[in-house]
Amino acid sequence: MIDSAMVLNKGESSSDHGLDLKSPGEAPLLPKHKPLSSQPKTFANVFIAVVGAGVLGLPYSFKRTGWVASLLMLFSVAGLTHYCMMLLVRTRRRLESDMGFSNIASFGDLGFTVCGSVGRFAVDLMLLLSQAGFCVGYLIFIANTLSHLFNSATSTDLHPKILGLMPKTVYIWGCFPFQLGLNSISTLTHLAPLSIFADIVDIAAMGVVMIEDVFIFFKNRPSVEAFGSLSMFFYGLGVAVYAFEGIGMVLPIESETQEREKFGKTLAMAMAFISVMYGGFGALGYFAFGEDTKDIITANLGTGLVSFLVQLGLCVNLFFTFPLMMNPVYEVVERRLYNGRYCIWLRWLLVLGVSLVALLVPNFTDFLSLVGSSVCCGLGFVLPALFHLLVFKEEMGWCGVCLDGGIVVVGVVLGVSGTWSSLVEIFSVKG
Repeated sequence: MIDSAMVLNKGESSSDHGLDLKSPGEAPLLPKHKPLSSQPKTFANVFIAVVGAGVLGLPYSFKRTGWVASLLMLFSVAGLTHYCMMLLVRTRRRLESDMGFSNIASFGDLGFTVCGSVGRFAVDLMLLLSQAGFCVGYLIFIANTLSHLFNSATSTDLHPKILGLMPKTVYIWGCFPFQLGLNSISTLTHLAPLSIFADIVDIAAMGVVMIEDVFIFFKNRPSVEAFGSLSMFFYGLGVAVYAFEGIGMVLPIESETQEREKFGKTLAMAMAFISVMYGGFGALGYFAFGEDTKDIITANLGTGLVSFLVQLGLCVNLFFTFPLMMNPVYEVVERRLYNGRYCIWLRWLLVLGVSLVALLVPNFTDFLSLVGSSVCCGLGFVLPALFHLLVFKEEMGWCGVCLDGGIVVVGVVLGVSGTWSSLVEIFSVKG
């Protein structure tokens, strides 16, 4: 899980009550009658669905786990994520072609088809937690970045405050009334174009940061470590899983691909490209600043106008992306608690809850690791392998059963261990 976490980025949703109905919160940027996508467009859709705010925490993760260890983790997670994405695609194809099911449009639909209401509930719960977690990360990023830009510590004021309050607290509560208004909008039609702006800002920000990293590296050449402590392994893994979280959009994207038989190849190329880009961004950020690498890499940038505009642009981007990312949460909660009807007080209560959690978590990357470990491991690894195993179990050999079962076990172990490691980091006192 800037997750550009735009609506296509991690804005996946579960489905409505029946398989023949499309959820109002699902793939809101994809029109109902959209022409099928060519391979280049499918590649772009995968890129948008995967690349998000998690990339900004990668340099700090490289610092904690070591650059070689982090690269190995990134490429391993990318490979496993691609494999599990294809498990979902193969499972749906089997259900639709050989078992007579139709209109399996989403992850939630697939869960309901395979496991009934229990499967849908599992997807809904993890979706709700992951989407809300992404939005918590956005508020942390906005507040910490604005604090860095306008209220940085000085030699005379080591702990600057605004009206007696910490700057982060002021900025989060400052966003709150505006987010209540934005999240009261019942349709995404007026907000959808903002995702395009978010993509442009993300790519531009990454380009600016990487270019500046190169110049700073050749100037300072700080010492770096190839491998961190073993205790940081699960922490780094959680950040990597978060960075590649986009599995909820794979079924809608595959449905709109012209040559569906080539989807796996296109998906593999996109994941490989993203992996290399992530690896370069994380490594360059760590190489440039070494042990001084901060949890949000943009905080390491200088005080020039370009740096200021990049950081401010990212804040504006995530501010307007927040309601897009919360929409799948509203779809799930309103469907389960309010019979699918629009409920403004329920939405406001959820925004309040997300804001309160953001106040309690000081470090952006620590929280990315927590969300990646606690929720994204289940959503990205455990459920796809489990659904595939249940559908294909009658014809799979022992190797196939062991592979799917192994992914389920590994996903659970990584999720539990990574969650514990992330919580330890969040509650530890950092110097």
